[in-house]
Amino acid sequence: MHCKRKAPHGEPSQQEQASPADANGLFAIEEEICHLTRLKSEPSDRTRTPLHARKKCHISTFKLLSGRESNLSGFGRFSSADCSYALRDHLPVKGPWCVDDMDSEAYISQFSSDGSLLIGGFRGGHIRIYNADNKWKIHKDITCKKLRWTVSDIALSPDQRYLAYSSLSPTVHIVNVQSALKESHANITEIHEGLDFSDDDDEFSFGIFSVKFSKDGHHLVVGNNNESICIYDLGANKVTERFHAHMADVNVVTFADESSDVLYSGSDDSLCKLHTKST
Repeated sequence: MHCKRKAPHGEPSQQEQASPADANGLFAIEEEICHLTRLKSEPSDRTRTPLHARKKCHISTFKLLSGRESNLSGFGRFSSADCSYALRDHLPVKGPWCVDDMDSEAYISQFSSDGSLLIGGFRGGHIRIYNADNKWKIHKDITCKKLRWTVSDIALSPDQRYLAYSSLSPTVHIVNVQSALKESHANITEIHEGLDFSDDDDEFSFGIFSVKFSKDGHHLVVGNNNESICIYDLGANKVTERFHAHMADVNVVTFADESSDVLYSGSDDSLCKLHTKST
């Protein structure tokens, strides 16, 4: 949406004269216009007509996808207008705003499953949990134990009672985030139980990149830079499964369903994999 003015010979053009600040301003304006356009967009007539939907009548994402898969429009895919219309229900309309300002970089963050809590892990050895329903006030301020470089991942148990955090070491720590204490200093004000994922056969002390609870909260799974995946049984208090999963660092791993029999993983080897107990 830029308008270019041709400058006389030998003079810089208007675009060339713009300072970096001006360029950033133009970019921000274009981004805002693009955002507002998406929020007010409508699907194409080619898509709306086969669905028998009147103008300004909302069409659910499910209907849009069903119509596309059935090729009701005869076009075989979404138009740009259809894409914008599908996106508008999922675009944030407020923010961004600053929740906190720490002395070190935020390395990892995630919301609880119900969206009521926001957890942030920082390189300075801190984890903070914010109450999204109470103006982002700090619910728990956690000082971590024995970190290597940073908090590499965090996972909240399904009942939102326990938080597991990992670092570039073979140990995952667990802390009770629903205790009465707001300040949790590892093994000073509260015990941060350490779960050891190392193995006697390991040639070096590996680092954990990803940790997740199972859907029932009975197991933890981790992915590491030893190209493997490990599963920890919290009831038995030991690693019960360990297998080589990729040809490079396993950056992310999670349980796929309630059965805990299926895992998804992603790696630096550019592969995403599905793992089952039978394989």
